[in-house]
Amino acid sequence: EVQLVESGGGLVQPGGSLRLSCAASGFTFTSYAMSWVRQAPGKGLEWVSAANSGDSNTGYRDSVKGRFTISRDNAKNALYLQMNSLKPDDTAVYFCTKSRAQWWNTGNDYWGKGTLVTVAS
Repeated sequence: EVQLVESGGGLVQPGGSLRLSCAASGFTFTSYAMSWVRQAPGKGLEWVSAANSGDSNTGYRDSVKGRFTISRDNAKNALYLQMNSLKPDDTAVYFCTKSRAQWWNTGNDYWGKGTLVTVAS
């Protein structure tokens, strides 16, 4: 059974940092791209970042470029999102997702339950 469990969310002041983690199990982690997707209160889903498997290719939405860094630890079956210089607009539930193949543009077939990030003073 595929399981994706996020952690690391919380309340942080504007300009602060958080590191999200996703523990993956039930599939061969090294064979699939992984992504972070978020949903702000009252809004739709928004792709944030992704990392391919098998190469070092990563991607970010424009609004987080230079502030967020995605990484994966294949030995630990873990995905991370380092978020710096956080803004109130980053407030959202962040979901860890598994892609259908080794490249992130193949769609997501499994999602975690999400972790809430709140950026407020």
